[in-house]
Amino acid sequence: MDKQSDNSPESESLGVPAPDGAANLIDTDYQIGQDNYRAKHMGITIDIHGAVFIFSAIVVMIFVFMSLALPEQSTSLFEAGKNWINTHLTWFFLFSANIFVLVCLGLILSPLGRIRIGGAEAKPDFSRLSWFSMLFAAGMGIGLVFYGVSEPLSHYGTSYAGVTVGADGARTDWAPLGGAAGDEQASLDLGMAATIFHWGLHPWAIYAIVALSLSIFSFNKGLPLTVRSIFYPILGERIWGWPGHIIDILAVFATLFGLATSLGIGAQQAASGLHHLFGIGDGDTTLVLLIAGISAIAIVSIVAGVEKGVKRLSEINMLLAFALLMFVVIVGPTWVIMSGFFSNLGSYLTELPALSNPFGREDANFSQGWTTFYWAWWISWSPFVGMFIARVSRGRSVREFLISVLLIPSVVSVFWMTAFGTTAIKQLQSGFEGAATADLSLKLFVMLEQLPMAEITSFIGIILVIVFFVTSSDSGSLVIDTITAGGKIDAPKPQRIFWGVTEGAIAIALLLGGGLGALQAAAVSAGLPFTIVLLVGCYAIIRGLMSEPRSAAPAS
Repeated sequence: MDKQSDNSPESESLGVPAPDGAANLIDTDYQIGQDNYRAKHMGITIDIHGAVFIFSAIVVMIFVFMSLALPEQSTSLFEAGKNWINTHLTWFFLFSANIFVLVCLGLILSPLGRIRIGGAEAKPDFSRLSWFSMLFAAGMGIGLVFYGVSEPLSHYGTSYAGVTVGADGARTDWAPLGGAAGDEQASLDLGMAATIFHWGLHPWAIYAIVALSLSIFSFNKGLPLTVRSIFYPILGERIWGWPGHIIDILAVFATLFGLATSLGIGAQQAASGLHHLFGIGDGDTTLVLLIAGISAIAIVSIVAGVEKGVKRLSEINMLLAFALLMFVVIVGPTWVIMSGFFSNLGSYLTELPALSNPFGREDANFSQGWTTFYWAWWISWSPFVGMFIARVSRGRSVREFLISVLLIPSVVSVFWMTAFGTTAIKQLQSGFEGAATADLSLKLFVMLEQLPMAEITSFIGIILVIVFFVTSSDSGSLVIDTITAGGKIDAPKPQRIFWGVTEGAIAIALLLGGGLGALQAAAVSAGLPFTIVLLVGCYAIIRGLMSEPRSAAPAS
């Protein structure tokens, strides 16, 4: 049952601000944090949801110990899970991601887009620039730096090589769709379309579904800012019991493993860059020290808080990313990049129906090895990114929110991939094969070597990865702490520090246990349960928005 809120004192909820203006609060006797354990020992205050925090912490600690003690067995288990999911459930990931995009686009165009997150009179907490910087840095910063050169090169190369068939009649190539054997321009078009497919509308729709559903049920309905709140239209008051506990625990696991994948990838690239530039060793010891050092910096950011920590680091990183992007555009094949941006968008839209088709695919290696991994990775990140975006998006209209979260970052991602990918592909077409043959984590630095001021730009690239690492760890700690504190957004900082340390420990355990393959396997395994959560979120968003007052909400 809903009730109107006019920001009266009775409507205040512990840990979540009450709506400003007209909104429909859910009428529940549950108080945010009522099941929490609160104590102060040796000057350290804790405020945790006992069941969620303790169970999550124990299982994660056991996982870290077993991964380090039995690395081969752990890696084999993750790989077996990933292979089974790839073989049997690729269609499910592709179909679900299409649903998420359609729901987001439908809400942008519908009258529900006028509703304001946080109540009809809610004002944004951050400027547009600060808000955009935070959501973009948290969303996929490390991935863009890591895959900006390697993925376009890979898809171009496999498209150009064309289709190959094994003795059993099955395709053995990794080309997207049917490839473009021997045709440079067609291979470039298809390769960039495939890359943009993985970094465009679909991943940001995944984030938007989680973020918007959490925003509505927390800031408009008065429920805790935890994933269990999304299930209220289905479970009702049962979300406060063990069904809700299990949902939040799954959210913690998905967030930790999704983050660990990105942090491990970032550490590998930073270590490779330092080795490439300065000759510093890039073995396991360097990786461990790098993750530990960067996690320590993240803890300093955690202590500083969102306003002084994540916000400032995100803005610094956006400036560095923009400077590096403009440098590549100006000194690289400028006209090809600028014209390619529009032609790549056209290729993406042309190939989108085929690339997003979940049934009857013949390009199994591409759809399973690339697309399924990406969709599972984005979904495993979605509790973290979605909750963080929800946390900083109060005061935005639904339409402004979705356009900003869905469309604008997609365009920026297209331009980034076009600039870095096109530059690397043109180098390959001109006879330089260094970037194409370099290790995955080195491709960016080898490509930059062919441009002026290579040492400076490569160093900026390393700094970008490190700061993205810090902002991801900081933001992730904030989100996990919110979940394990029963939905409170103002829980004590020592708890966030604990989760910041834990994220680094998981990344180290996976890297030492099986490297990049183990990271990818963990992301795919953690992403599957949350695909179901996101599908429920689509239903929850529509149910929640339809009960909100629309006439009082100003258009964005």
